[in-house]
Amino acid sequence: MQRRILLTGSNGLLGQKIVTLLAGRAQVHLLATAKGENRHPQYQGYEYESLDLTDPEALSRVMGEFRPTEVIHTAAQTQVDQCETDHAGCDAINVEAVRELAGHCKRLGSRLVHISTDFVFSGEAGPYREQDAPGPVNYYGLSKLKAEQIIAAAGIPHAILRTILLYGVTPEMSRTNVVLWARKELMAGKPIRVVSDQVRCPTLAEDLAQAAVTAAMKQAQGLYHISGPEQMSILDLVQRVAAFWKLDASLIQPVDSASLNQPARRPPVTGFIILKAQTELDYRPHSFSQGLEVVDRQLRALEN
Repeated sequence: MQRRILLTGSNGLLGQKIVTLLAGRAQVHLLATAKGENRHPQYQGYEYESLDLTDPEALSRVMGEFRPTEVIHTAAQTQVDQCETDHAGCDAINVEAVRELAGHCKRLGSRLVHISTDFVFSGEAGPYREQDAPGPVNYYGLSKLKAEQIIAAAGIPHAILRTILLYGVTPEMSRTNVVLWARKELMAGKPIRVVSDQVRCPTLAEDLAQAAVTAAMKQAQGLYHISGPEQMSILDLVQRVAAFWKLDASLIQPVDSASLNQPARRPPVTGFIILKAQTELDYRPHSFSQGLEVVDRQLRALEN
């Protein structure tokens, strides 16, 4: 049976990794979608179509014409402070587009794999299991929780993959993240302020991409926590980045969350128990050190 997989957000870090995994794969017809031009350097083995998910008519047309067996939905507004200051813009992509997408999946009999976040939790009691009660402390987390609830109530086959602090490399370097940011600033000899009282499990983009593809192929159902295997503060993460690339760690200035004066609160301590994903999806994430080696190899390849 040929799988017809529609991917949203294909220009993002995760989306580009999923395209790399699925392009040219036997028995898979991939339609990658994102706003604007295709940013993936590989153009063979799949189709690409520009799609604004906040345009219901455009979404209806693409879904109706392609008739996917699976949808992997990675597109979202993930700028946490922007969500806090623009609720309507956040809801348009994180809530209403999901409602439309779930409706089309119901009509067409499509399975939905949806990417969510650790920010659905308060951060008072991490690391979290799938069955732990959510309690977001910012509007971004609330919008992603609303999307989860819409999908769960839609009566469609679905898997929701929550993840944490994604890092990795895109070929065009069109996306940054905490690892690349810290490396770039420290290589330039710039002092950086790094939060010391937030704890996460950083996740290599390749690991989440593999989990999303596996969830689609295995027809996984329900909630899954997908992250790196190690819980660490963001300060520790950045110090490990400095040590890995032999950069000057004295440029790292620890600060607490309150001193950053960000519009949106952040959950202090998240992190995931990933046993369910390991058991049901054969999820085998890289350690953080292994992830940095993957990033280093890809950066070297881009430089050569």
